[in-house]
Amino acid sequence: MNMIFRQTFDSISSTYTYLIASRKEGEALIIDQVLEKTDQYIKLLEQLDLRLVKVIDTHIHADHISGIAELRDRTKCVTLMGEHAPADVVSMHVKDNEKVKIEGIELTALYTPGHTDDSYSFLMNDRVFTGDTLLIKGTGRTDFQNGNPYDSYKSLFERLLKLPEKTYVYPAHDYKGESVSTIGEEIKYNPRLQVSSAQEYANIMDNLKLDSPKQMDVAVSNNESMGMSLEKQKKLNGIIFNEMDSILSDESCQLIDLREQSEIDKLPSLNNSINVPYLNLHKYINSKKEELSKSKLIFYCAVGERSALAVQICSSYNLQNVFHLMGGIKNIKKHQNRGKL
Repeated sequence: MNMIFRQTFDSISSTYTYLIASRKEGEALIIDQVLEKTDQYIKLLEQLDLRLVKVIDTHIHADHISGIAELRDRTKCVTLMGEHAPADVVSMHVKDNEKVKIEGIELTALYTPGHTDDSYSFLMNDRVFTGDTLLIKGTGRTDFQNGNPYDSYKSLFERLLKLPEKTYVYPAHDYKGESVSTIGEEIKYNPRLQVSSAQEYANIMDNLKLDSPKQMDVAVSNNESMGMSLEKQKKLNGIIFNEMDSILSDESCQLIDLREQSEIDKLPSLNNSINVPYLNLHKYINSKKEELSKSKLIFYCAVGERSALAVQICSSYNLQNVFHLMGGIKNIKKHQNRGKL
């Protein structure tokens, strides 16, 4: 496989960002993006002739503002984090051991709390993207954002360090000029891993006496509010649950679930829906454009973000009678359970 792999660096926050694709002119994803570097990512995508379809944050960062929302707005990509992240931050949440897929690429989500309680790592074949859980010759601090040194120890010694020693380690940060390591190197040379117990590791982490990140107050609050607001969703032909009946009464109306199969397995589709995964939407419209031009469409997804973007995409095809359900299926199911839908 002629995989495309690029690592970029933000010198202000010492953040590494990763761009991955299986081929030129194909789908791409980005991990741990920095807001101020968005133009650089867009230019790189254009140079490599790639279509950005997913962006991932390994956790809520405290040292920089994520570029996840800016990339969503500029490229219509799916935003993704682990299921322990706040519900309204991204459009898709994955659980431990769940697969994250794009064309020719598959990552496995690994829940690795400790640095923060929402930290995930992502394993892809011979490499693992460890966020701030495992750094090169270091580990992520555990003294804020519900961090816990005992959870960190478990994530390291029971998850990451159990990977094959040849596995490449790509962290979200480095402060010493190094860009990649391996699990074997970290086992042998990482000073914080030369411990015999969780208590010994906790003693090290509890006595680091580090200053808080300079951007912490601004970064955390911004990164916890990256999701598309209901106000913005409403402006994009958003409707609420009790407006559905009047639209669905039209025989030409189609109710479309934009979620991926792994999401549907966790929370089934609404009755009378068809499933068109968001990443297949362009293909679906092109194959049925004449039929769709005569129909009313109601899109829905997990939290209303992908469905709002779908309305914008339909507009680019001059499809006019298009709506979406604000707040997504979780909000809908809540009202269904109350007997209101």
